[in-house]
Amino acid sequence: MPPFASELAQGLGERENVTLPSKPVLKPSVARQLAADFERFRFAPLPHPLWQFVWERYRVDLRTTYADLPVPLLVGKASGQLSTEPHQVRMDREAGLGFCVLKTVIGQDAEGNSSMQAWAIPVTQMRVERIHGQDGTEGWTVTWVGRGWHKSFAAYLRFFETALRIGAEGDMLVVPSMKAHLPKPGKEWRVGEYEFTVGELLGVWRRHYPDLPMPLEFDFSPTLAGSDLARQQETILQWLTTVPRLIKQAAQKATGQAPRKVIRVGIKVFNALFDDDFQLAMVQTLLAESAKGEGADFLVYANRLFDPNREFQGVKGIAYGGPDLSARNLRVLERLSALRRQGGLPCWLPVSGTGNICCGTIAFRYLLCGCTTLQIHTFFQLPLSCYAKRTGNRIERALHQLLFAPEDGFLAWLLWAKEVTQTLSLPHSSLGGEGR
Repeated sequence: MPPFASELAQGLGERENVTLPSKPVLKPSVARQLAADFERFRFAPLPHPLWQFVWERYRVDLRTTYADLPVPLLVGKASGQLSTEPHQVRMDREAGLGFCVLKTVIGQDAEGNSSMQAWAIPVTQMRVERIHGQDGTEGWTVTWVGRGWHKSFAAYLRFFETALRIGAEGDMLVVPSMKAHLPKPGKEWRVGEYEFTVGELLGVWRRHYPDLPMPLEFDFSPTLAGSDLARQQETILQWLTTVPRLIKQAAQKATGQAPRKVIRVGIKVFNALFDDDFQLAMVQTLLAESAKGEGADFLVYANRLFDPNREFQGVKGIAYGGPDLSARNLRVLERLSALRRQGGLPCWLPVSGTGNICCGTIAFRYLLCGCTTLQIHTFFQLPLSCYAKRTGNRIERALHQLLFAPEDGFLAWLLWAKEVTQTLSLPHSSLGGEGR
């Protein structure tokens, strides 16, 4: 069978002689078909399951895996304010997302002590606004004051349980996210926070999926970039080395089983207030630990940018997104992709790309750099007038725009890649498309 969409894009990205045009150029018949579907679904619900419709109509497979677990669509929701309530998870499932990452819970020990309690700040009203990148490109950013889950840990466990039930009704993967103790230089790690938090999350997961490993994102929040904790590069690299190991040890202690059987650890890399070389060093450190068998199982790249001088509702130092975020993320990922082609990395891990994914062009570029899934947050919050679709919730409207837009939609780019691949006569086996 032909490869997954992510493999198709990656196979093309590995060829240095392929230049990305400003817009995808399709055969007239294919372009008409895509335009017709775009117009049809403006006033009608998206088909379910979405992957099956796309496969039967275009012979492009939008399925993939997240943390080694199959998902029916490579697009999911990133952790944040849009995944704090059951009705939000239900909307994701009804719209057809492949996965949903829940709001980040702040880790605590068995006595309820939490060294990161300052990150459990209630969220104020969010503000969705236009933002211009350094190159003049216009985009969107969402601003709020707030960090991790601010309710009780017991409430998060109940929410996680409910979200798992909702996701299972529509074959949508639900993923918890956590943050726990990150010590200053020379200080001991509070291992109890990892042991209790991971153990409790696993307890909920295993009631629903006793035979599957639990995917877990560890969120290095963008606000860490402005914290005194993150001023030293050596400290950050130590965190990246230690956190995956502590989570896996906690999983083994909680279950008595080898970590590989019970958990998949994903590290959400944050954009530090250093240059691109250090961003590269962060990922290389994670890959080096994984090559030893002690590190992360997958990566999420990368969290929002941080502006220490930006103010919102009396708070100075605000995270933001928009064109500058995707520009930086893609710049670093392209360098990583080049190193991978040259054999300059100790290993490679699945990467979930996130950051200003607001059109098919940017989504496709993340896949070209090696990402296998895409996480969206801001694009699900735009004013309704920004979406061409006139029915359904914001998640469904955003998916319609992202996938079916005739000029720069994700499907248009994938169909272009398919045509280019056939022209170049790339064998499917080189794209990893065997055996499905």
